[in-house]
Amino acid sequence: MNAKIRDMIVTNAIAIAAGLGLSGLMLLLLDINPAEVFVYSLKTMFTDKYTMGEVFLKATPLIFTALAFAFTYKANLFNIGAQGQFYMGSIAAISLSLRLDGKVPGPVLLILVCLATALAGGLTGALIGFLKARYKANEFLVSMMSTYVALAIMNYLLRTFLKESKGEYPQTDAITKAAWLPSIIKGTRLHAGFILAVCVAIGIWVLLYKTPLGYRIRAVGSNASAARMSGINSSRIFVTAFFISGALAGMAGFTEVNGVQHMLIQDFNTGVGSAGLGIAILANANPIGIIFASILFGALGVMGNLMGRMPGVNVPASIVDLMQGFVMLFVIVSYFFRHYMEIRREKRKLQNPVSARRANSP
Repeated sequence: MNAKIRDMIVTNAIAIAAGLGLSGLMLLLLDINPAEVFVYSLKTMFTDKYTMGEVFLKATPLIFTALAFAFTYKANLFNIGAQGQFYMGSIAAISLSLRLDGKVPGPVLLILVCLATALAGGLTGALIGFLKARYKANEFLVSMMSTYVALAIMNYLLRTFLKESKGEYPQTDAITKAAWLPSIIKGTRLHAGFILAVCVAIGIWVLLYKTPLGYRIRAVGSNASAARMSGINSSRIFVTAFFISGALAGMAGFTEVNGVQHMLIQDFNTGVGSAGLGIAILANANPIGIIFASILFGALGVMGNLMGRMPGVNVPASIVDLMQGFVMLFVIVSYFFRHYMEIRREKRKLQNPVSARRANSP
């Protein structure tokens, strides 16, 4: 097994175990038996069809936002604004769904809404890429601040043009079932958006590793100066990578609005962007790995909810955020630890090439 893959598997496993262990310690401080609540939540999750469906349901938007961060990361860019691009996609989803609801067939409506959300998120991302390419702006800061702009736009629209017909709350009217994503497992809320997310993740892997565009993106990520000297237009790659990244995050808005919420409300799914970042790091920015890492984070969210509803045990509702936060913290730490080990390995390789080759051989 390759040393990098081995390091990733081992460090991530330790990070997840450490995050869950620390969460259990917090429960122990509240006089709650962590083993009891963990066993209860796992048993319920794997034996109840509806609950298992919730795991994949929660994983769906996370796949998209994790792909959004991972895609730009391959070009050595950092899209921290997936949350804002998610909001822009959500705005496009609800606006077009309400406008076209009842006027076009359901399948056509869903295709148009999906494309609109990708375009809304993509244009938001492309603006960040343009500022990076044209003015050498720091994409980390620009993308992060763009989230607040997108949030302000969404809140403004929820109080004005998109506000419900009754005019009582900052939310939109609900869309009819014709605009809902179809359910794929009877008796659960799991919808076709999960299949879409998996297909998109596979498509992104093919794009990155099997196409000329993917090669150029990875070349710019490895060494932008060398890529430029070889004829690759790095400025165009910046804009393209951010457009695709934003489109991915925007599609998460489509799956949440048309698949779960069926309306747009204030403070809508506020943690989907930051969770996607941690998932991308956990999967080492591999699109296929992101599918499984997102399912893991979906399972953690469901486990936390089950613990909060466990009969006879007063588990605080914040345990969901606590578990995911601890796991994400240790995952980020493990990333830097892997980077440190990789540097040490490269130094040993330079000092003793023969022994380094033997150590890295399968």
